[in-house]
Amino acid sequence: MNLAPPIPRFGRGPVDEEATPERTRARDSRRTANRTPAKSPTQVLQRERHDPDYVILMLVVALTAVGILMVYSSSAMRGYLSPEADTFATVGPQIQWAILGFIAMAAMMKVDYRYLRLASVPFLLVSMGLLVLVFVPDYNIVVGGSARWLRLPGLPAIHPAEIAKLAVVIYLAHWFAKRGTKVHGFWRGTVPFLIIITPVIALVFKEPDLGTTAVIALTAFTMFFIAGANMFHLAAMWSAGFMTMIFAGLQGYQVDRIRTWLNPWIDPLGDGFHTVQGLLALGAGGVLGRGLGQSMIAVPNAFNDFIFAEIGQEFGLVGAVVVIGLFVFLAYAGIRIALAAPDTFGALLAAGITACLCIQAFINIAVVVTLVPITGITLPFISAGGSSLIISFAAVGILLSISRETIEKGTWNDDATADRRRGDGRAHLPGTGRRPLAARSTGRC
Repeated sequence: MNLAPPIPRFGRGPVDEEATPERTRARDSRRTANRTPAKSPTQVLQRERHDPDYVILMLVVALTAVGILMVYSSSAMRGYLSPEADTFATVGPQIQWAILGFIAMAAMMKVDYRYLRLASVPFLLVSMGLLVLVFVPDYNIVVGGSARWLRLPGLPAIHPAEIAKLAVVIYLAHWFAKRGTKVHGFWRGTVPFLIIITPVIALVFKEPDLGTTAVIALTAFTMFFIAGANMFHLAAMWSAGFMTMIFAGLQGYQVDRIRTWLNPWIDPLGDGFHTVQGLLALGAGGVLGRGLGQSMIAVPNAFNDFIFAEIGQEFGLVGAVVVIGLFVFLAYAGIRIALAAPDTFGALLAAGITACLCIQAFINIAVVVTLVPITGITLPFISAGGSSLIISFAAVGILLSISRETIEKGTWNDDATADRRRGDGRAHLPGTGRRPLAARSTGRC
């Protein structure tokens, strides 16, 4: 007689000597009841889309409205005193650019953002080609000793560095998502990242455009950090780049700006004039401001680089805090979209766009309140400038496209969340706490 116990089978328990085909089928059906049904290889996956994040849309509309109002208020008198006596000379084009920007935002919102992965490489190459053309005397426009603008036949003047910002964000999001956890390594992560980002930063810095250079560099390093960069490599790169810029790359007038920033009252009518007038305008506004169109302090570039000083003068501390609050809410909404994005590319793209817009806003405001030296950089959606406005609107349109497919907490999507894990070689972004929904007990058999 064989007294040996039945041999267990892994994961299925002891052999049921009394098992019948009916019991086996019932047991297998119970085991597969809670599993995600397998998809046929020929089945077409349909993405579930919902309405975009209207909070971001309202924030952008509010910022644009404030910008048009302030551009008109700060430029109307200047236009009236011009030979043409046109008070809409500056705000008129700004309204036209805003309309084109809304069209660009609506178009990008309707496009599936995943198609941008196909256009990421050509877009980056085209933007770098435009940056190179800036140094060709037949095409560039030199303003204040800086060749930042480009005039091509049949097109209005464009600012290639603005295009390069969005191109870098899109390409880095694609590259990080494709590279995955390899970005943590030195030879497969840090070195290729430097090879990608250094030419763009060098071309923009050479124009020279220190403000846009800082925006591109900070945005790229932010995305690198989010994608899983080695912190030692990141700190070393940042330190080396900063020291190189300070001791080798800064030109004479840029060194004078840093010296004036430390004490603008040394030369209040010369190098420190912009800084001093901006501070006086903020102080003249008080808490509630002097009122729309009631400026008392003349601020240089009041409708462009120093428009925040004009906001503080006419609407006071309250108006300045409202503008800052709008950007803070924009940052919060962008971070939410990045955390709930359906894939790694979307998460990195949303984070990069949010970082780019908010870093640029921070630098512009920091210049006015003397936290950083003067750099010629616009305040997104508010300062006058066609290239900046259209690119900012297009970037927000991409952000809204991602928001149409975000996944709420407590839901599960096997197709969408596949590349948010470490095991499949993708970038290891933190998830949003999504878990499969547990079956509710009804108390019934």
